[in-house]
Amino acid sequence: MLHLLLQGQWALFLLIVIALVVSLTFHEFGHAAVARLFGDDTAQRAGRLTLNPAAHIDPLGLLMVVLVGFGYARPVPTDPSRYTSRYADLLVSAAGPAMNLAVAFVAVNLYVAGVDAGWGFVQGEGPRFFFVLLAQINLVLMVFNLIPLGALDGHYILPYFLSRSWAQAYRYYNARYGNAALMGLVLLSMVGVPVFRFVMSLGASLLPLITVM
Repeated sequence: MLHLLLQGQWALFLLIVIALVVSLTFHEFGHAAVARLFGDDTAQRAGRLTLNPAAHIDPLGLLMVVLVGFGYARPVPTDPSRYTSRYADLLVSAAGPAMNLAVAFVAVNLYVAGVDAGWGFVQGEGPRFFFVLLAQINLVLMVFNLIPLGALDGHYILPYFLSRSWAQAYRYYNARYGNAALMGLVLLSMVGVPVFRFVMSLGASLLPLITVM
């Protein structure tokens, strides 16, 4: 994204930042809301059960997105001992990517419905770009966070689909090497190796599938 600033494309840069902030905010809110649904009010007491971006956005994480193309939001605090269901950990973890899917679905279909209905605020190239961009960013975030490495949401989800012995082994090795492996992939991507190309291509391929209007 830094190249956009260097090229003087301030409007495009600002639209991407807004879309990222919205996407990350809804992602973290999803975690907090489902944790509360299953009896854990840790995030709520920490002021994270909100759609206020200030509660979720990490300034350094957002700066990293601008500088290197990868970043993060503030993780939602949870206390699994408070959960009221044995599947709560799975559902809380899946809530972030699910919220990104929901935002993408609403964004693209709201835009299409608005164009068909002649709504003024969606007419023109600018609104089309923003709504499609918002949908695509959310789909990419969904796919990326489902990768079962390091602290990404996927590492909580995958064990539920493995046998007990495989799940234990996976948790052990991911705890020891997952973050390093994920960081290695990020560094490779930063120097031009297209290790996350499948994330981008899969996210883009999902857009027509969620457009129903």
